Amino acid sequence: MYFLSKDLYFPPVDEASYEGILAIGGDLSVARLLLAYRNGIFPWFNEDEPILWWAPTERMVVAPSIYKVSKSIRNLLNQNKFKVTFNQNFPEVILGCQQIERKGQDGTWLSDTFIESYTKLHDMEIAKSVEVWQNNELVGGLYGVDLGHVFCGESMFSKVPNASKIAFVTLINYLKESNYKLLDCQVHNDHLEKLGAFEISRETFMKVLNSEKTRF
Repeated sequence: MYFLSKDLYFPPVDEASYEGILAIGGDLSVARLLLAYRNGIFPWFNEDEPILWWAPTERMVVAPSIYKVSKSIRNLLNQNKFKVTFNQNFPEVILGCQQIERKGQDGTWLSDTFIESYTKLHDMEIAKSVEVWQNNELVGGLYGVDLGHVFCGESMFSKVPNASKIAFVTLINYLKESNYKLLDCQVHNDHLEKLGAFEISRETFMKVLNSEKTRF
């Protein structure tokens, strides 16, 4: 496991531990975050821990070109209960992801420093958000890092039932229309699997990631 210094460097992703941890330490500067995402690496750590950088052997993804929206979600979309916007209120979305209570989770990995760094990425038009509104209130959404051909999803939240599902599926439809190759969901969880995400090997993910230059 590699301990980062002030130098902007990451070891090759195949040097990650069995759990998927590649490196420890460093900072959340814009330059380091851009280097990380460009190389298939993402930060994920608890607020009271050092920064952990991950490159898991299995990557949870959605392939927009073959994604099929479930009948239940199609019905939700057709009911027009929600209004969806893109990149209109990034600060409130990332705060929603930080503040929402999650079952079985104590605290959040979204520290104030984390939010500050990703807000800078948003100001550079690299980090983007999807907002879900109901009666003019933000009730759900998601955000991530846009690499041009791969969208790296970071977190989502929902204040009312199904709001995050609407954000998720709307994003996938947009990525499909825009010929993105993957929606990166990072690591496995049951909720994402139920929404249609699946795992691919790190090697396959890196081939897709390296198939086009990222738009930085």
